[in-house]
Amino acid sequence: MEDTPASKGPSPVIQGAIFVAMTVAALGIGWFAGSYLKGSEAPPSVPAAEASQGQAAPAKDSDADPNAGPLLVPIAPMTTNLASPASIWVRLDASLVLDTPQPPDLVEAVHQDLLAYLRTLKMHQIEGASGYQHLRADLNERAAIRSDGHVREVLVRTLLFE
Repeated sequence: MEDTPASKGPSPVIQGAIFVAMTVAALGIGWFAGSYLKGSEAPPSVPAAEASQGQAAPAKDSDADPNAGPLLVPIAPMTTNLASPASIWVRLDASLVLDTPQPPDLVEAVHQDLLAYLRTLKMHQIEGASGYQHLRADLNERAAIRSDGHVREVLVRTLLFE
């Protein structure tokens, strides 16, 4: 009978060479991908003075209202229980971003509407990150409707559940 020698497989030298080649290839691909992704970042913000070069600067009106433009108005904290389960309490501290100064009646009406909305929430509606995003969208929509579009955004400063 013939004895056939058992196949040994590739030699350790060849295995080492393949390992080194794959490591170098992985490093090269990683470096290339990092360079590509770093190059696709948004350019750093340009200061306003550089951005307006070549453009006429708007004339400054000394009679212009300094309060014109967006206005941040804090509203009173809202504390209420949820619709379900009724044993869970929620406290919301928020601010409103208004397009122009508005009477306090409007801010109070938005506050009361948001409080009434919080009373209708159920815990499963606001669980997780997507629930929080839906809550913010609903608050923004209700505030815009109640204020006839004067509220640009509701900024949630604190949201606590107990």
